[in-house]
Amino acid sequence: MTDTRMSPEVALIYADAAKYLGIGIMGSMAFGLVAIAEGFVAAKAMEAMGRNPEAGDSIFTRMIVAMAICESTAIYALVVSLILLFVL
Repeated sequence: MTDTRMSPEVALIYADAAKYLGIGIMGSMAFGLVAIAEGFVAAKAMEAMGRNPEAGDSIFTRMIVAMAICESTAIYALVVSLILLFVL
């Protein structure tokens, strides 16, 4: 019978590969969804400005705040991915 056990060195290589793959998938999903959310916010703000041009300044200010909140999610995802990459 052949021995099918994995050596500890190979197990560490697979663990590192799984970590890098997980970081890549997490980052891709987070950044992609943030981009979609920011596009949605901008599209709806432009639509609202088109319907009511007099309120354009107020809508633009609120759009910038909403996009900053969306972008903070991407920054959190970047921080988490860097922690996973360099600390764990």
